[in-house]
Amino acid sequence: MSTTPSAREEPAGQDDVPTLELADWQHRFGITAGITTRAHGYNLGLLTPEAAGDVTERWRAFATAMRPRFPSIVVGLQVHGHAVATHDNVPPGWLIRESVDGHVTGQAGLLLCVSVADCVPVYLAHPASGTLALLHAGWRGVAAGMLEAGLAALQRVSGAPISELVMHCGVAICGSCYEVGSEVLRMLAGTAANGPGLLDLRDHLAGRARAAGVEAVSISPWCSAHHQDRFFSHRRSAGADGRMVAYLGRPIA
Repeated sequence: MSTTPSAREEPAGQDDVPTLELADWQHRFGITAGITTRAHGYNLGLLTPEAAGDVTERWRAFATAMRPRFPSIVVGLQVHGHAVATHDNVPPGWLIRESVDGHVTGQAGLLLCVSVADCVPVYLAHPASGTLALLHAGWRGVAAGMLEAGLAALQRVSGAPISELVMHCGVAICGSCYEVGSEVLRMLAGTAANGPGLLDLRDHLAGRARAAGVEAVSISPWCSAHHQDRFFSHRRSAGADGRMVAYLGRPIA
């Protein structure tokens, strides 16, 4: 079993778009995996208190920075569910899917995106085929089976055994910052808690992935809540903060 508790993530901003990218995946697999940061107030959350026009301009700048490698971008209107959409032959431009929290593709030049501000962006790949999946995983989605749905969809598209898949749990709220109610602890941790307690959602996801047969799992060392100078956090800000965008794709040559 290959289990890496943390992974090397490096700043990789382009054209004034601040990002943090998973260097190991780029170097080993030729896969671009990253997340925007809050540097320069780079909020990409359309449903946040900031003016929609300002956020839209940032999305345009993000797309422009990515366009040489990724002429197509897909994003879902997320509902904290477990629906996973499969994308093939997406034309250049934007594709927006309603009520989708996960995406799978084998198409080079298509950038998968999910918005986060504490929830876990789960990056999945089958490096040999270049097939990818990106999931938005909060506790509701995890409880509904988002990880299992994403793994199953990636296996269908890649035709690969689950042992050949690799997984990274990206920037998200850490276990020491994430207090949840007893009902969530009973549902996800299997405890008989009678009151609130702490939940490490990334560690929980990693455990579920290993139990399903994924052998290579890594976890970001960054916490969206206590690294407040770098990332947005819904929990820390009591709902007033912006959003980052996690992204994953295989660039065109």
